Amino acid sequence: MQNNSLSKNLHTNLQVIKDLFKNDSTLKIRIFQNESLGFIEGCIIHIDGMVDNKFISENVISPFLKSNFSNYSGSDIFKIFKNQIVTSNELKECSDLDSIVDSILEGDTVFLLNNSKYALIIGSKDFQTRSITEPTSEKVLRGPREGFTECLLTNISLIRRKIKNPNLKFQFREIGEETNTRICICHIEGIASNKILNELIKRLDSISINSVLDSQYIQEIIDDLPLSPFETINSTERPDAVAGKLLEGRIAVFVDGSPFVLTLPFLFIEYFQVDEDYYNNFVFMSFNRLLRILGFILSISIPAIYLSLVTYNQEMIPTPLLISISAARLGVPFPTVVESFVMLLVFEILREAGERIPANMGQAVSIVGGLVLGQAAVEARIVSAPMVIVVGLTGICGLLNIKVKGAAIFLRFFYLILASLFGMYGYIIGLISTLIYLMSIYSFGVSYMTKVGSIKFQNIRDSVVRAPWWYMGLKQYIIGSKLIKKNKRKIDYGNENK
Repeated sequence: MQNNSLSKNLHTNLQVIKDLFKNDSTLKIRIFQNESLGFIEGCIIHIDGMVDNKFISENVISPFLKSNFSNYSGSDIFKIFKNQIVTSNELKECSDLDSIVDSILEGDTVFLLNNSKYALIIGSKDFQTRSITEPTSEKVLRGPREGFTECLLTNISLIRRKIKNPNLKFQFREIGEETNTRICICHIEGIASNKILNELIKRLDSISINSVLDSQYIQEIIDDLPLSPFETINSTERPDAVAGKLLEGRIAVFVDGSPFVLTLPFLFIEYFQVDEDYYNNFVFMSFNRLLRILGFILSISIPAIYLSLVTYNQEMIPTPLLISISAARLGVPFPTVVESFVMLLVFEILREAGERIPANMGQAVSIVGGLVLGQAAVEARIVSAPMVIVVGLTGICGLLNIKVKGAAIFLRFFYLILASLFGMYGYIIGLISTLIYLMSIYSFGVSYMTKVGSIKFQNIRDSVVRAPWWYMGLKQYIIGSKLIKKNKRKIDYGNENK
């Protein structure tokens, strides 16, 4: 067996497979003989709990036992059994031991025949999977209420149902030296950029990791800026969102065992776009999108602006308001900067606690904890009432954009540190440096601020506002070859097919 192929002796092959699955009680082996010719011996091998036992019994074992092979030689029996007896639409002939072991682990059934050096791999997967339900991480107000599951083939079928196009292509790969996790690259040929597709394949093929249990593993490895608080690859549980992005020229990556599908390239403006924008009136949803953008700006700016105005730039505050703030701070032992950091940290602790504890208690703990702690802190003169208002407003604005939560928390504290050192000038410096940084980011060669930095209105279409469908047109391929540029990773795109 050094050549890694099967021998003609059935029991030799079985012993090799038993040695590979040593101490594994889930491996099931059934040896049986033909009724008329007892010397014709066959065997099935599978993993318990991953196959359809009824299908195997009725379509593999029973036909083999009752078939008449008296007029055939040993080599012909295998062909007759494969082509005329087994009633399965998924069959593959194989002699490579590694491929046979992989098929067993994936849930297929392997049929071995004595005096034959080939194995018949029969598709018989039937393991339990979660049913299609509404995604829990993305609230649906209007639109399809189905979400991805942990089954790769089920997720692919959800996309096939929405895009009935032969140009919709799927490429499979396996990543993870120990887990051999199947992934699938999905794109629409003729719409997606070949440059981006080639770069994605190049990065995926270069991955060397022991295990892949979720799509986040791959997202973090192939990310353009893995240390950045801003994402350059999106993830979603909604099939309609993935279908829409595929139609815009993006590429999707499915990972077996994960309900979150990756889409790329990812632009900054996508943080503020939700699927309901396209299922409701464009005027109202454009207003809501502007609110989300405003909420993000306020969530990262309010604490820094309040700190700089109260501490350094008091002349910018109206006198009545300044007197009110000063009166509220009487008796508070901590400076404003300490108040700000402590209250923001307490708010993040409450947020994290609300996410981790059971759902039926999380919301109550967050609300009650915030009200009780805030009111008690003000009455005890530990913090001032205006600071509680600032932190509460910051938290509410941050909830408008859950996708950008990580970047918002980082920028909030970054601006707060600059404001505590330089006042309003520090906040402005931080804001300008953030804009410069965002302008320098690329997601798979596409500028991160594409669509946001558009000047002509006819080029904006679907960015800070949601234009009507008749204006956006039927085909809006926003990720095209004209937008591709080389980034800091020195991508070698090669030649793209026109």
